[in-house]
Amino acid sequence: MSAIVLGQGDALLIVDLQVDFLPGGKLGVPNGDAVIAPINRLISLYAERGLPVFASRDWHPELHCSFAQQGGPWPPHCVAGTEGAAFSDALQLPDDVVIVSKAVTAEVDAYSAFNGTGLGQDLRARGIRRVAVCGLATDYCVLNTVLDALKEEFEVLIVAEAARAVDVQPGDGDRAMTQMLKQGALPVRLSGNALVADLALGALP
Repeated sequence: MSAIVLGQGDALLIVDLQVDFLPGGKLGVPNGDAVIAPINRLISLYAERGLPVFASRDWHPELHCSFAQQGGPWPPHCVAGTEGAAFSDALQLPDDVVIVSKAVTAEVDAYSAFNGTGLGQDLRARGIRRVAVCGLATDYCVLNTVLDALKEEFEVLIVAEAARAVDVQPGDGDRAMTQMLKQGALPVRLSGNALVADLALGALP
């Protein structure tokens, strides 16, 4: 078991844990609520060390290009200011959480928390070199966020137990995880009050 030593230069990035993406929401991820408990543990892990916590959110205008009536693939969801766009009440975000709003204009979609948000610059300005990524959904916004973080030369820890997939096609989530690992993300899991390398996931082809 290889423990991950967290310290200055680390940050936690929670992706889109919003009401509309939870079971019963307008675009609910199957078992999406199962990520809340491990994410709250991650928040405690980072906050007690004084490390920053970021939370991304879809913050769409009413006629966003990703919505079916505009020719997009999804039902309307996470419209800015609505209950569905709010973070889950069960999510224990710290008072100093940094909120990253994405896909805020009607004409542009953004699966990645780095797309058009200035997140990369903000992380670098804070001296962040490594981010732990979790949230919803593994095969869309988590995947694209991780790939963009790697492109921007951040180290990435992916916490599989704190992410769930849409799986529009069966196996999409597993394929997304394999893609993230092949690109250089390090799989980790919670063990007590620490993060450790997830050797089982690390053995994926």
